[in-house]
Amino acid sequence: MFRDRTEAGQKLAAELGGLGLRNPVVLALPRGGVPVAVEIARELKAPLDLLIVRKVGAPGNPELAVAAMVDGDPPDLVLNREIVEAYRLDDAELRMLTDRERPELERRRHVYRAGRPPIPVAERTVILVDDGAATGTTMKVAIRALKRRSPRGIVIALPVAPPATLEELGREADKVVCLNQPARFLALGYHYRDFPQLTDDEMIAMLPKPEPLRKGPPPPA
Repeated sequence: MFRDRTEAGQKLAAELGGLGLRNPVVLALPRGGVPVAVEIARELKAPLDLLIVRKVGAPGNPELAVAAMVDGDPPDLVLNREIVEAYRLDDAELRMLTDRERPELERRRHVYRAGRPPIPVAERTVILVDDGAATGTTMKVAIRALKRRSPRGIVIALPVAPPATLEELGREADKVVCLNQPARFLALGYHYRDFPQLTDDEMIAMLPKPEPLRKGPPPPA
């Protein structure tokens, strides 16, 4: 059991520090992944960024993901093809479901980034961080979207996850680092003594402040 997300991040950072990862960039899944990722980025002296994912729910069953959108320019759409086929969704229906969720993705990008441009990941080692994973669905979607952006490699960093989930993630990523792999996985909060739900403001306060815009030389008189 971890004291809190900060301790989990410090312990993960110690593990990752011994891997000799080349040119790393740390990407956190908000909100819970941010305090974990902050400690990793600090220890590795690596830049920290967010990877914002928005689920696209099935018709009549919003908790079942038919797809997910991953923030980017443009956003990546990753389909859950088994669910798409089970619901017999055509392109027009998928577009309608996706368009319904796009405003929330845009809202989160505007609020969470607050002037921070995304950090390019091409030819860099991406360390993708969350505070834990039960099914790993969001993490898998994030990995598939990141692969389209040509990273050097993708390393998953988790404080806790069940073995079956880690096995699935291991088939998607280049490496998985997980500190606690309980055979009997309870709700994520059971693996922390202090596990508050973070607000947007609390999470944003943990992120590096955006650099001020540099002013060019004054125009000639």
